[in-house]
Amino acid sequence: MDKLRGALDFCIRHQTILGYSIVSLLTAASEHIFSSVVFKCPCNSGNMLYGSVFLIVPAFILFLLGYMVNARTWRLLTGSCPQEKRCSCSPWGTCTRYCVVLVPVTARASVAPLTWIAVALLRASFYECAASGNRLIKNLVCKDKGEECHTKLAKIPCNEKLWEEIPGEFLNLQAQSQLIGWLLIASITTVALISTCVSHCYSPVSYLQLKFWKIYSKKEQELFEIKAKEHAAKLAEINMNCFFEATDPAPFQTPSNEDWWKISFLYNFNSQEQYYSMIHKYVNTNRGNSIRFGEGDQNPPVLGFVDEASESGF
Repeated sequence: MDKLRGALDFCIRHQTILGYSIVSLLTAASEHIFSSVVFKCPCNSGNMLYGSVFLIVPAFILFLLGYMVNARTWRLLTGSCPQEKRCSCSPWGTCTRYCVVLVPVTARASVAPLTWIAVALLRASFYECAASGNRLIKNLVCKDKGEECHTKLAKIPCNEKLWEEIPGEFLNLQAQSQLIGWLLIASITTVALISTCVSHCYSPVSYLQLKFWKIYSKKEQELFEIKAKEHAAKLAEINMNCFFEATDPAPFQTPSNEDWWKISFLYNFNSQEQYYSMIHKYVNTNRGNSIRFGEGDQNPPVLGFVDEASESGF
């Protein structure tokens, strides 16, 4: 039992890394199935289009799905263009806010598509098919070698032995693909490490406070879910009783539309007043009526988890 509890604690502490790992593994498995079962290079003039579609289109779909499953995307967009605002650039009157919020969302949404492309390049099937139909590569490989070389190059994905019949010291297509794949993986890892280090370097709070903040955000969301269900159940019960018993409802306090709007805003960090969430800020600024409620700078990247506490997915 203690080992199980320890395993659960480990998963909770490292849920972000484990989430990315699961997404990457599922993407790699999907790519393997696609390349082994679905993908069949035509080995003709359509190689470039066919290979490129299998390499890029699934990655693009995964990228869009990454946006769709990120709660921060919908938290930003929901209600940002009501009719009375005539679809202003953003709820705060500027596109800057959208850009600041969407940068980390885009980075997170890019995990699956980049994994797809990297794994596909290492397996080389898609690239080999696309490159064998690419005009530039054809001209480089088959320079001064006649039209027969172009024909053989297009058939290489279906018969690797044909590569031996093409003279020259040009790297074969599989080697090119794997080389590009490893360079892509190295680049992604480097950028991820540098961006993480920079975001923590410019953190407005200390390491232990950041750890406490994450614990608070998780607990607040858990309690919000519990209280919201209890409140909704009570309100539903009152309405059902009044309907079936034909009576007038007793007074029942529930948050107004304005209250819901206030706690749904994206978090703004305020170095003068420490609030750990928009609900925390709301209850400490006279139900959001104080001028201090609107104060604060844009949220630093290291505090992005504050708006993602209710996120479904990774």
